[in-house]
Amino acid sequence: MAEHRKPLPHPTPETKDFWDGTKAGELRLQRCNDCTHTYFPPRPFCPECASRSVSSFKASGRGKLYSYVINHRPAPGFEHDAPYAIAVVELDEGPRMMTSMVGVEQTPEALVLDMPVAAVFEPGNEHLNVPKFRPAAGAAR
Repeated sequence: MAEHRKPLPHPTPETKDFWDGTKAGELRLQRCNDCTHTYFPPRPFCPECASRSVSSFKASGRGKLYSYVINHRPAPGFEHDAPYAIAVVELDEGPRMMTSMVGVEQTPEALVLDMPVAAVFEPGNEHLNVPKFRPAAGAAR
């Protein structure tokens, strides 16, 4: 495998299931077993009611583009990607997730707010893939 120059996250006990999911090509979220609140990022307690009775599930991997900024001054490891969108996607299950947009021009004309998007997974290393989003099939560009 080629060396990945971009910084990668370091899974913790709280995030291990999420990163295991990305390696399997799944976007996993957590849900409170008491109040049914679905949330991201992963943590060992519900941010709504503080219950520690939480479980993980495979999310749809679909959502809509909620917000973004186009970065023209790349951070180290991202020099070949500029310009690139740093985006917030609102998942169909409710939580919002910071991510990157791929498979679409990185321009305001192409990155239409509320555009349907779908998760894709960029290879990271032997332990995880990086979730990113692309326009969903049939989305206006």
